[in-house]
Amino acid sequence: MAKTALVTGGTGYIAGELIRQLLVKDWTVHTTVRNRAKSEELLRRRLGNPGKDKVKVFEAELMSDDGWAQAVAGCTHMAHVASPIAASTPKDENDMIVPAREGTLRALRFAKEAGVKRFVQTSSMAAVAYGRSEKDYTVTEADWTDITHPDVYPYVKSKTIAERAARDWMKAEGGDMEFVSVNPSMVIGPVDDPDFSPSVEAVRQLLAGEVPMAPDLGFAIVDTRDTAALHVKCLEEPGLDGERFLAAGKFYKFIDVAEMLKDGLPAEHTKKVPTRVMPNFLVHILSLFNAGIRSIKSELGKSRHCNVDHAKERLGWETRSAKESVVDCAKSLIEHGVVKV
Repeated sequence: MAKTALVTGGTGYIAGELIRQLLVKDWTVHTTVRNRAKSEELLRRRLGNPGKDKVKVFEAELMSDDGWAQAVAGCTHMAHVASPIAASTPKDENDMIVPAREGTLRALRFAKEAGVKRFVQTSSMAAVAYGRSEKDYTVTEADWTDITHPDVYPYVKSKTIAERAARDWMKAEGGDMEFVSVNPSMVIGPVDDPDFSPSVEAVRQLLAGEVPMAPDLGFAIVDTRDTAALHVKCLEEPGLDGERFLAAGKFYKFIDVAEMLKDGLPAEHTKKVPTRVMPNFLVHILSLFNAGIRSIKSELGKSRHCNVDHAKERLGWETRSAKESVVDCAKSLIEHGVVKV
């Protein structure tokens, strides 16, 4: 039976790798982009000219109905990957929350109308692991972020609200359509070109020497290739309706990532990489000038670990080492001229 999937946000970091992996497995792929004229060349470069019969590009946006019916027509599956993300906190949290929620509900509605059998939502670890006051803890797929917690920032709210809205909609309106969510942590790995994802900002900033010392911040690292592979499993494996899978690796602090860079790259490429941990009071000062750090300074000293036994045991999912992901990311940033060393 022919397998055709709509992957939303086709020029995105995870979506692009997902499309690559689906093509290898002989799927036909439809994908949505905001501007077809600008995106088709980028997709051809990333995917290696797979042919118009294998990849079809459609214009559609999260906040408009235009183009969605055409994009999903003939698709048996949908991976809804598109979601707003920013390197810094928006002035109005609804600029991120509303498109994430409404875009997800729009995708679900058109998927059901088109007869899609399974809908896979790219949610986030942000919907699982935040809104807690503990400094060090471990979460599973059973956990949910408390969006009323004072340390929860707009991106975290947007992912939590969007997934909860999707699950509520499925209970009320989903009918026979199956639903699965994938909840990645910090996605790092090679980038295809200078138009890179904000999720690799930590590696870029360390390489570029934009932080003189490593702040006491950290994240669970997962490779974009492994994240895409989990999406493929969630599209293909039978019997997953209602499931939720954390896509995450081990938790590392900035200083750990810096050490991975120094150990995995030539010395001449890591001259600017910091070797010491920054005192917290300096982080607060730096946040006045660095929007990326300002948006997550409430994370200082926290360690959020993910138990991903469910994905490993249910789907046989495996991850590569964080060091491989970090070093491959750094090499690609250097190769594409994003970082001058």
